[in-house]
Amino acid sequence: MRVMVTIHLFIARMAAMAALLTAFGGAAQAQPYPPPQNVLQLSASGSVEVQQDLLSLNLTTTREGTDANTVQGQLKAALDPALAEARKGAQPGQLDVRTGNFSLHPRYTQGGRISGWNGTAELVLEGRDFGRITQTAAKIQTLTLGGVSFGLSREQRAKVETEAQTIAIERFKAKAAELARGFGFSGYSLREVSVNANDQGFPRPVRMAMEAKASSDSALQVEAGKSTVMVTVSGSVQLK
Repeated sequence: MRVMVTIHLFIARMAAMAALLTAFGGAAQAQPYPPPQNVLQLSASGSVEVQQDLLSLNLTTTREGTDANTVQGQLKAALDPALAEARKGAQPGQLDVRTGNFSLHPRYTQGGRISGWNGTAELVLEGRDFGRITQTAAKIQTLTLGGVSFGLSREQRAKVETEAQTIAIERFKAKAAELARGFGFSGYSLREVSVNANDQGFPRPVRMAMEAKASSDSALQVEAGKSTVMVTVSGSVQLK
């Protein structure tokens, strides 16, 4: 009898706990968390215009032939002396030298057979010393100019991004305070925020045609433009 009573008591307690858990579960389902109240979404941007201080010249050559190894050898014969010449003027940050695209692609006949090969080799001269870069490019005779681009160095971009970010944050705070007052609140607190940065360049024309680099004494004349670095701060605030 004592065993039977104990078992009945245990079962009764378990049933009571199950009922209690069910009641709590039902209450949780019946009363979900309320949606956020008085939360405002907004964004603000800050921009700074700055002179571009980074020049990139792409020197390139193409070869074609019926044999892939022959075409590859011709590309190498054009690239190697160009690389050796460029390294003479290399200086970290002022003129950095690196090889770019080096590729071979087959040509096909209408029947789907390989009829030949096209190859491309590229050398990139990049840095902040525009004169050094263009003079070095003018000395390279085995490659021709394939492209000119301007941008911002890492140091310049970091500096300007900090300035634009400060502007964006101050505008975000001012807009949040203004909107809070407009909705009849005394202030606000941050809930979440994200910061995004980008820069847009404004190109300037190159003062010499790309094909006109005929002698080692004629350096390409280039003129940099400006970039606008923009930072956007967006997020939500709790009005209070």
